[in-house]
Amino acid sequence: MSADAILSFEEAMEKYDPVLGFEVHVELNTKTKMFSSAPNVFGDEPNTNVNEVDLGMPGVLPVVNKTAVESSIKIGLALNCKIAESCRFARKNYFYPDTPKNFQTSQYDEPIAYDGYLDIELEDGTVFRVEIERAHMEEDAGKLTHLGGSAGRIQGAEYSLVDYNRAGVPLVEIVTKPIEGAGSRAPELAKAYVAAVREIVKNLGVSDAKMERGNVRCDANVSLRPHGRERFGIRSETKNVNSLRAVEHAVRYEIQRHAAVLDSGEPVIQETRHWHEDTRTTTSGRAKSDADDYRYFPEPDLVPVVPSREWVEELRATLPEPPAERRKRLKQDWGYSDLEFRDVVNAGVLDEIEETIAAGATASVARKWWMGEIVGRAKNADVDPGQLGIEPATIVELSRMVEAGKINNKMASAVLDGVLAGEGTPAEVVEKRGLAVVSDDGPLLEAIDAALAAQPDVADKIRAGKLQAIGAIVGGVMKATRGQADAGRVKELILEKLGVNA
Repeated sequence: MSADAILSFEEAMEKYDPVLGFEVHVELNTKTKMFSSAPNVFGDEPNTNVNEVDLGMPGVLPVVNKTAVESSIKIGLALNCKIAESCRFARKNYFYPDTPKNFQTSQYDEPIAYDGYLDIELEDGTVFRVEIERAHMEEDAGKLTHLGGSAGRIQGAEYSLVDYNRAGVPLVEIVTKPIEGAGSRAPELAKAYVAAVREIVKNLGVSDAKMERGNVRCDANVSLRPHGRERFGIRSETKNVNSLRAVEHAVRYEIQRHAAVLDSGEPVIQETRHWHEDTRTTTSGRAKSDADDYRYFPEPDLVPVVPSREWVEELRATLPEPPAERRKRLKQDWGYSDLEFRDVVNAGVLDEIEETIAAGATASVARKWWMGEIVGRAKNADVDPGQLGIEPATIVELSRMVEAGKINNKMASAVLDGVLAGEGTPAEVVEKRGLAVVSDDGPLLEAIDAALAAQPDVADKIRAGKLQAIGAIVGGVMKATRGQADAGRVKELILEKLGVNA
């Protein structure tokens, strides 16, 4: 398949205004599914968490999961939405190869939550309000695995296997109103918005919110219009983007692609698109249907959901501290400067640092490891930091080994590499790689003698009071011991040997 033509992002911004829209799908972490008693568990053997309702057997009837309704109301409240006094489910009809009943039970014109907003803070502190159209309840589809091809995609596959474990898992779909005025910051806003939604649902405890597992997925809508025109352009919808970086990159790419299409004089096709992380491009999916094409009609097997105002207010009273207030509290508790804290938030490691501190690290140590070691590795691997798989306990163990003098900072970095390579815990990596600090005076004195003999003029400088010159001897010792010497002890021994009082 030939690659689509694209314009540079800068040229696209000179000519066109982007209009965005997001549909974020949040899998709820209820014990059972949306309309059946089958377990809602991730990672089990295929087709083990299913029953007659999930498989669309004749004569079966769905039953609404009350906890899922409760979680949906909490999400609506956290998004500053109005909660409907009465809402109902509908059938959304088109061919679903991974949903046996061949329609999705969803909500259409009567969602449980509607007319909300989120204030999104961008990297430089700019706040951008995103209006929420609705948040509605529905069920997830199953999962298809395509085999026989080279890339694991349906294109070129010889056959597909279907796993119905995910069919019927409770979802809340959060739909924004058209987002105008973001300009060149549209990709940044896309990433920040999805990050904010993920933070909210995780904070509420209603979803595990792990994007790599598909707990939070984003359909990103993009259209362009020439500067000064009010009418929206034709949109494309990039489906099921499941990382923050990918959302940012997908929006940026689609802006560039749309601009090239419009510049060529051709119309943009209203369609779904598939995101390819390896190439950072999208490819065509299917022509995008309008609502009429889904033949929505009220679900005849389910009665309306009528949450009482008392229940809604009870749930409102149980909502946890809002994320914005939480960030203010954490900044104060940790003693970070404005710049340090903003860097942490922008790097996407706020939760990881909080968990590392809870596991026993100090705030400064947790920030040092996540910002100084892990964020850089994640950037090189082109993944989000949380996707590297570093556990808070690992950071605590590493920092304590450094504090105890068992390893130094340079060794600790190598140990972290070993952990990421699957060599075991930090202690196991230290043992396998022989990375313990040399603190025995005997070998250190031998290395010091050799370093002084190689640089006799440095010894004279140290005796003359130029203590900064000691670094040259310490460097020689570190080289001789492959970086495993205790630098502090080496300095003490050099000064003792030369008869210098520090």
